[in-house]
Amino acid sequence: MKKGRFPKKLCLFIIIVALAVAWADWKDKSSETRSTEADYGNIVDYIQNLWKQEPEEVRKLRTREVEEYDAGFQEYYFHLLTDEEKRVYREMLEGIRRRQEDFYLSVSDEDMINRVYHALLKDHSELFWVQNREQVYTTSYPDTDYCKFSPGYSYTEEEIGKIQAAADQAWQEVSLMAAETTDSYEIVKDVYTYLIDNTEYVSSEDDQNIAGTFWKKQAVCAGYARAAQYLLEKLNIPVIYVEGSTISSSEGHAWDIVEIDGQYYYMDPTNGDQPQFLEGDAVQLAEHKTIIYDYLCPFPEEYEQIYTASDEFEVPQCTATDKNFYVMNQACFDTYDYQAVYGLCRLRLDNGAAVIRFKFSSREAFDQACQEWIQNSAIEAAARYYMEIYGKNTIQYHYGILDNLKTIYFMF
Repeated sequence: MKKGRFPKKLCLFIIIVALAVAWADWKDKSSETRSTEADYGNIVDYIQNLWKQEPEEVRKLRTREVEEYDAGFQEYYFHLLTDEEKRVYREMLEGIRRRQEDFYLSVSDEDMINRVYHALLKDHSELFWVQNREQVYTTSYPDTDYCKFSPGYSYTEEEIGKIQAAADQAWQEVSLMAAETTDSYEIVKDVYTYLIDNTEYVSSEDDQNIAGTFWKKQAVCAGYARAAQYLLEKLNIPVIYVEGSTISSSEGHAWDIVEIDGQYYYMDPTNGDQPQFLEGDAVQLAEHKTIIYDYLCPFPEEYEQIYTASDEFEVPQCTATDKNFYVMNQACFDTYDYQAVYGLCRLRLDNGAAVIRFKFSSREAFDQACQEWIQNSAIEAAARYYMEIYGKNTIQYHYGILDNLKTIYFMF
């Protein structure tokens, strides 16, 4: 008995109808976040899904061994993920490094994809071409557990080359500075100082990543913090990029947590670059441009009164104060004493300093110092001493107050 066969015309008709149904169904059921540019490869994938056949690329992804470490990167957030999330993280990292327009992920859960993508960006500041407000799309398929992922790339290949060259130049300059010491605190301080000296706080198209910091020399908090992470990782200093918010405000913020001698400290180069806190016209004077070291290893309880980390991922708790700038320079006072402050002023001026800064660990002591030295003009005693040692008849001086950190600055 011979087996019957469909006429060729009927077979062709069935194929055409199947393709039409698949096309219509794919348009209706694909994720709303898919790319608006039609990708005919996705149609073929979808037809495969109708018969429950995963693309070969996806099947290979599921069998890959997930590397626990990526040489040269701390990947703090990677190690907070589940095993399945780690696999997706590695899939994303490979595709983004290759700058593929789209690529498969072995999951389709949007919440998981977003969480993993956020972890990846926090860990890898060197991936600057995906870190500047570009949209991310996923194309998912009904009743399947994979998708196509389409990250938005910010720059052309030519621009990427220029940005990388600028980042390499910054790294060379910082590595020369850091070569003079093996002390972790001094290396962190060098990076903090370098970023403030070479970056202007300005919003721009490139302000969210190291392109703004190293290439355009203009960035906002995310650009500063990612640049710090980029440089410190190359210097083998453990560093974590952190995103959060300003307490009692809708304003977001980004900073870093660094590990120094086994202790965690906050590091916020953005806030270290704010000369506007000086009174009067001092901010306009070039000689009064100064680094604000208050946000280099600040007292944790003071910093946390202003900023709080996002609850998406847990970050290490900062408790140490040993590496605070004022603690290390014997300029932090637990109580107020006029002679102690005046003695510090004389010591700094004797050593050629034009900037004197000191802080208090208590609000009461800080308020007493502000009352006597600023409102009651005790600062004039330091000014007279400055004139005496430099043989001047007149002197112009300015002061600045960081009330939240209980710090006072005198500038001559």
